[in-house]
Amino acid sequence: MSRLPLSVLVTTLDEAENLQACLDSVCWADEVVVVDSGSSDATVEIAHRAGARVLVHPYESAARQKNWALPLVRHPWVLILDADERVSPELAAEIQGVLAADGPADGYFLNRRSFFLGQAVRHCGWDRDFILRFFRTTQGRYNDKLVHETLQLDGRSARLRGALWHYTYRSFADYLERLNRYTARGAADLRAAGRRPSIAALLLRPPARFLRMYVLQRGCLDGRVGLLVCTLAAYSVWLKYARLLEPAAVAVRPTIDARPTPHAAPAAEEVRP
Repeated sequence: MSRLPLSVLVTTLDEAENLQACLDSVCWADEVVVVDSGSSDATVEIAHRAGARVLVHPYESAARQKNWALPLVRHPWVLILDADERVSPELAAEIQGVLAADGPADGYFLNRRSFFLGQAVRHCGWDRDFILRFFRTTQGRYNDKLVHETLQLDGRSARLRGALWHYTYRSFADYLERLNRYTARGAADLRAAGRRPSIAALLLRPPARFLRMYVLQRGCLDGRVGLLVCTLAAYSVWLKYARLLEPAAVAVRPTIDARPTPHAAPAAEEVRP
């Protein structure tokens, strides 16, 4: 079937454990660009072995990494993935159908289905996780939030039904390590929006998040994993608002999670095997 070519964009930092399976799921794409921010493991080597074009750019935020890379991809349509995501065969077929018809929409929300500690999460609000990741390359750009960045699409959007599998949080150690980064970014976003520390937020927002996910969004039907997901989500809300109590100098917006990148090449440099 004749179709327009597709670029796939993956941002990475020390993703050797995840990257191979991610790239295998898009081996049919016409170009794969991996934007690495200084991995110290085998991430870059794995990307090269899979035939990806590897660029290195110092990390500022997930949104800025993607916005930096979008003008560098070569094809008119782009699919953006995280290294812990996999494109299902059904979704791959749908994407190729869109490319064959060149639309009709300008961007597509993907049905992301997530796993926590290796178990599928079918409720908790995770079952409604549609994310805009497949779009005409020149018609999308991310907003400048440090966490939960969203794509701003210049054009019409639609939904695809096939699953984008998301293997999030391999262990509690993985969750806690990311929790530190995400809550720091979230607090920086709140501070940038003019929010101030609030006892009411600390007391009310965490239980409200738990009740919404566990009761209203039926996380209770996911058993023990549902209880874990909802409890940890409530804790992350509490910690994000608690971090507003930190001095502003501790969480300067441009340098939040600017993890050391001693192996990084200069910006916009392509790394060849």
